[in-house]
Amino acid sequence: MLARTADVSKLRDKRFPDRETIVAFIRAHPGQAGTREIAREFGLKNADRIALKQILRDLADDGTIVKRGRKLQQAETLPPTLMADITGRDSDGELLATPTEWDEEAGPPPKIRIHVPRRIKPGTAAGVGDRALLRIEAMEPDESARFRARVIKVIDHTRARILGIYRALPQGGGRLVPVDKKQAGRELNIAKADNAGAEDGDLVSVELVRTRSFGLASGKVKERLGSLSTEKAVSLIAIHAHDIPQAFAPAALREAEAAKPATLRHREDWRALPLVTIDPPDAKDHDDAVHAAPDDDPNNKDGAIVTVAIADVAYYVRPGSSLDHDALTRGNSVYFPDRVVPMLPERISNDLCSLVPGEARGALAVRMVIGPDGRKRSHTFHRILMRSAAKLNYAQAQAAIDGNPDDATGPLLEPILKPLYAAYTLVKRARDERDPLDLELPERKILLKTDGTVDRVVVPERLDAHRLIEEFMILANVAAAEMLEKKGLPLIYRVHDEPTVEKVHNLREFLKTLDMSFAKSGALRPELFNRVLDQVKGYDSESLVNEVVLRSQAQAEYSAENYGHFGLNLRRYAHFTSPIRRYADLIVHRALIRALGLGDGALPDAETPETLAEIAAQISVTERRAMKAERETADRLIAHFLADRIGNIFEGRISGVTRAGLFVKLTDTGADGLIPIRSLGTEYFNYDEARHALVGSRSGSMHKLGDVVEVRLVEALPLAGALRFELLSGGHAGPRDHRARGGRNTKGQRGPQDTRHPGVHSKAHPGRKPRKASRKPGKSKAGKPKKGKS
Repeated sequence: MLARTADVSKLRDKRFPDRETIVAFIRAHPGQAGTREIAREFGLKNADRIALKQILRDLADDGTIVKRGRKLQQAETLPPTLMADITGRDSDGELLATPTEWDEEAGPPPKIRIHVPRRIKPGTAAGVGDRALLRIEAMEPDESARFRARVIKVIDHTRARILGIYRALPQGGGRLVPVDKKQAGRELNIAKADNAGAEDGDLVSVELVRTRSFGLASGKVKERLGSLSTEKAVSLIAIHAHDIPQAFAPAALREAEAAKPATLRHREDWRALPLVTIDPPDAKDHDDAVHAAPDDDPNNKDGAIVTVAIADVAYYVRPGSSLDHDALTRGNSVYFPDRVVPMLPERISNDLCSLVPGEARGALAVRMVIGPDGRKRSHTFHRILMRSAAKLNYAQAQAAIDGNPDDATGPLLEPILKPLYAAYTLVKRARDERDPLDLELPERKILLKTDGTVDRVVVPERLDAHRLIEEFMILANVAAAEMLEKKGLPLIYRVHDEPTVEKVHNLREFLKTLDMSFAKSGALRPELFNRVLDQVKGYDSESLVNEVVLRSQAQAEYSAENYGHFGLNLRRYAHFTSPIRRYADLIVHRALIRALGLGDGALPDAETPETLAEIAAQISVTERRAMKAERETADRLIAHFLADRIGNIFEGRISGVTRAGLFVKLTDTGADGLIPIRSLGTEYFNYDEARHALVGSRSGSMHKLGDVVEVRLVEALPLAGALRFELLSGGHAGPRDHRARGGRNTKGQRGPQDTRHPGVHSKAHPGRKPRKASRKPGKSKAGKPKKGKS
């Protein structure tokens, strides 16, 4: 039972708590109080509980409280453990911080006042510009801050170096043009004696050596990182801009080189089991293998046994080691089109823990019994020595099943591949019944030439081979979470909260403009969003609605507290399947080894839910850092690719509408660019938030999210990854009741309002399915992106 607080306990003599008392109790127990706990605290039963649920719904609807899984917390609260950036000081000289990751749609980030104790522990002395892990405490809000916190650990100290492009001057020396958009226009003067031999166009790291009250500040080149004329330098910009570590500590490299292959000690011998790896053709690591066979148990007729084996990274990366320290600092591997910045040295990731065919490798395996209905009936974990039977790629495996085996897959078709697909057919039944969020958003891939420049951008086809691996990995992740909960061991969950009240409200208002509705009451479930998505399948508005539904969702993260995975519609979920590239998975492996007594490399007793909460906060930030670096690199590459096509005309779709203008995503490359609002015409355009549109004040001409448009490329800035377009398509008339008539689908049935309108420069008719040229194959599931990403 939750501890009672003084301000709440005085009210126990009242039969039913009022709204303020309920909110006070929730405030006193952030992230812990749910309907059950509140009812228990105030002795509410039967009819009282019904009234309580109505009050809680009202409090959520008016934004007083928010729901996090099954638990409640006061609105505008922060989790107990948080990564934050120290941004300045208040009028009393105390440090102020803001969350490192913050959803800007939720408003400005809250300010946090840092409490500095009299005695400062080593590693907790923080200053302005530092990034630190904080323990958050609630406080009465004032003018300078809403929360107070103490520093658990400083993650990154202020850097005195600036990344930029060196521009040589005729008279000697040069200027530094920073690559950070926030520093745009703030060039530095570099004396000839301080340029370290840098040449025009070099990407360099510069140390700020002197500032002036007027004129340019001065800097000194500390490191030449390469020429911007190659793609390699483009990825280096993101690596350095986001402080992604590249070099491993010498001690970590020594540990990796000294590591020996796993033996049968504390392991079961599974080398005879024909496990296979199925990955993309350009996969950098091969750390998971699968096998399936019919279950011969008469009590599970028509069932299957599915085995997932994962490289035993915990055997090599021990808690407290230098390898462990470097892995936690990285948090995850980062993938760029031309390179990988790995979480672990190549000796571990590409050798000892790579499940290459014919080589004995240590692994942690889960054996799952699947019933004829596709549901997992039971599972067991094993520490094994295995030998992969084959290394296949997705297209190769799919071609064999489709009747086109090659020399490698031909012998594997009957004994290995067909049983895998038969088991997937079972698992898919349960998946369809679970009905996870089912978004269809094509994922583009940049292909490079041999010289490192962009060749083309493609949308890989989505195959059943992809879905097979995804579903087997999800099953294994669920099994890991269930096992550790059963054993009472702490773990790091992969969690995905349900959408906030505000985002659901915004989605509902948007759908109204398409003559569509969204449930106003009842539990929020993925199937409610899937109903919306099903209604627009085959219509021109399909991609638009998928995009808006995606924007309504929360972001998945790591947490020591379990509040479920909304997108996958799972109550418990943990990452187990890729410890080579995710530190969270390594924690889960160590916990399983400890829980089941499987030998060396177990989770230390010192790891508690509190310490794991700190790790979860840290690796959630490194994950988002990697995603941002990967996205920015793609933007820079595409801008470089299009830089010699200024003046060309492209087809695209309006992907964002803001007060600053329209963002357009090009159909062929997926590149994003801005049409400034000032370039739309001579009249003033108003921003209509509900309709996601800009509307002309005189003509009523409307440019709306999802409209298909033609644009001319006006400017490309490869360094910033920015594109600027000119709109060639005319706007369409805004419907008087802001509801356009629906088109007809290919079956002649009435449907939701189409997002193309007669005034848009497009050959497509409203309601008609998009042209094949604009419908790329492939789809990506939100909440369960490609293998290992959910």
